[in-house]
Amino acid sequence: MSRVYNFNPGPSTLPLEVLEEVKAEFIDFKGSGMSIIESSHRGKEFDAVLQETKALVKKLGGFGEDYSVLFLGGGASLQFAMIPMNLLKPGESADFINTGTWATNAIKQAKIVAAAKVAASTESEDFTRLPRQDELVLDPKAVYLHFVSNNTIRGTQFHTFPAAGKVPYVCDMSSDMFWAPFDPAPFGLIFAGAQKNLGPAGVTLVIIRKDMLDRCRDDLPAMLKFKTHADKDSCYNTPPVFPIYVMNKVLHWLEKNGGLASMRETNMKKGTLLYSTIDGSGGYFRGTVKDPESRSFMNVTIRMGSEDLEKKFIADAAAAGFKGLKGHRSVGGIRVSMYNAMPLAGIEKLVAFMKEFQKKNG
Repeated sequence: MSRVYNFNPGPSTLPLEVLEEVKAEFIDFKGSGMSIIESSHRGKEFDAVLQETKALVKKLGGFGEDYSVLFLGGGASLQFAMIPMNLLKPGESADFINTGTWATNAIKQAKIVAAAKVAASTESEDFTRLPRQDELVLDPKAVYLHFVSNNTIRGTQFHTFPAAGKVPYVCDMSSDMFWAPFDPAPFGLIFAGAQKNLGPAGVTLVIIRKDMLDRCRDDLPAMLKFKTHADKDSCYNTPPVFPIYVMNKVLHWLEKNGGLASMRETNMKKGTLLYSTIDGSGGYFRGTVKDPESRSFMNVTIRMGSEDLEKKFIADAAAAGFKGLKGHRSVGGIRVSMYNAMPLAGIEKLVAFMKEFQKKNG
């Protein structure tokens, strides 16, 4: 077997060390005589995994006891509706920053169930940059400000979070959760589909502050209430056992490798190397993000001189062991997704391939 460098945007690459641990434990989990995927979600084996995973999330992110950690199904997309359903009462509204597909979808779903105001949008510029602080039209009475921290399709990322006064953040961190340290204090709720930077597809991490949980509505179906899942410790129904177990392994890997500060250092090296290669190619490779301050260090979006040349690059790269580089179907081009589990060596080898490709096909 030969492992490739997996640049898929999600489901995405996982640490090899984690995959090997999962493989070793898969048939017999910790001497239980059965796999974790056969274990009861109410049994002692899985409960230990669940409690440890919650503790790891809090420890790595610096979340205090005033935060509840939930593991839900339905993907991040369910949260586009579930959050406004829970947090917004009649007559209340939330602000949204529109920075691309996932923010657009969140606004659309929120408007079905509550009042949603667009505080800023760069849609007129094809989402090639993030809105500046002075462009935000914020409502001081908003229940929360919703934004996407990293935009996988457009290749933009907030490196400084918007100032919103006393209004709490609700943030979709699906594609850059735990890529670097951050101050959790302004965040009332964070949600993240696991399949990009935390683990496999099938579980959505939700971290909700107690004051936000307390304000949630009670007049909702049980499965759609955050209180239900908080009260039942994410076990109101059968939770996604295997994805939570693998997330546990990924979080241990993060901790073992120096935590979020170390992740940020490595991720910055990867991004700096790739962007310097793009910028130094004389326009052969062109980043799609206009504002350098908006550039993502998780998903780098690139165009070349023609679609045929892009197709050749993607095909030749795949043959050379660099897979998953095709851009999102809605925008085309090339996308380099380099989440925490992508080693620096993967980017070093990719940029060497890019330079060789330019030399042969320039």
